[in-house]
Amino acid sequence: MKTLQREIAKAIQEARSVSTLEDVRNEYFGRKGKLTLVLRAVRDLPEKDRPSIGKIVNSAKNELESRLEERQAILEGEGSSLDEEWVDVTEPGVYPPEGHLHLVTHAIREITSIFSALGFTRSRFPEVDWDWYAFESLNMPADHPARDEWETFFMDAPSGQKGKMVLTPHTSNSQVREMEKGVFPIRMIDIGKCYRRQSDVTHVPMFHQFEGLYVDTDVSIAHLRGILEYFAKAFFGPDRQTRLRPHHFRFTEPSFEIDVSCGVCGGTGVNEEKQKCRVCKRGWLELGGAGMVHPNVLKAGGLDPAMYSGFAFGWGVERTYMMKEGLKIDDIRTLYRNDVRFLSQF
Repeated sequence: MKTLQREIAKAIQEARSVSTLEDVRNEYFGRKGKLTLVLRAVRDLPEKDRPSIGKIVNSAKNELESRLEERQAILEGEGSSLDEEWVDVTEPGVYPPEGHLHLVTHAIREITSIFSALGFTRSRFPEVDWDWYAFESLNMPADHPARDEWETFFMDAPSGQKGKMVLTPHTSNSQVREMEKGVFPIRMIDIGKCYRRQSDVTHVPMFHQFEGLYVDTDVSIAHLRGILEYFAKAFFGPDRQTRLRPHHFRFTEPSFEIDVSCGVCGGTGVNEEKQKCRVCKRGWLELGGAGMVHPNVLKAGGLDPAMYSGFAFGWGVERTYMMKEGLKIDDIRTLYRNDVRFLSQF
């Protein structure tokens, strides 16, 4: 028995693969294996010898089976190594999916770059501000409709010397804040979030605006027209048309609304199905307001209207980007629906 035990132990130790070890298992532990036959032979021994010899044979069997299992565990571990499983380490791996900047971020960076070329410096101002900067300093009286809670998000917070706290409904709160710095001339561009109670194909409750402010001596409407025309051609392309429409804003005088020819319908007012364009309805899309800074706003910023003049404009970033050549985004809410199918196109 000891000779057979040494033979089996040697065969187990010399096995170099799982398949070879399986052959050892069949040869010695199978139904007709050498060790199995010895175990069966114990039954044929005299009754007085069976217990002692059976104990020796069973003990040897248990020890050999334990060695067999240990050797199998070792060989299975080695089987996953490069010695057993060939791997081409020069083959390119699988790259994880890459994200990219959102369309609005692209728009903000492009807008900033265009105005930087004109000498405008980007500034940042609070997006939760006092009523004074959002309304009062902009020549809006207490009963102005824009200050109604159905139009504007007022904060549930204590009032201060400058009134209530409000989620900025526009970036125009930056105008007087910039004047208070006392550095002139002012060529400022402010891009920030705005909040209003509106939601449709051209409005979302949270959106971005870019506010331009130019204050110096002898600033005229001609300067305003030139700046806006330059931006429109640089951003939308040389073939797009813009127009100024007389309007009324409390913080500018005279005031205008700026329109651009619709990029969705090509300025025709109808879509490819010959139906009314759902974005512009008439071939033009309003981008925002502009005008000469009202004397009362200059006074609120500590300036003498007899010495200084200026212009201001505020456009929606998302709405402006909707008119980008070739995009044809016909619903501003698409930008914030987090639909990967849409976002991955850009």
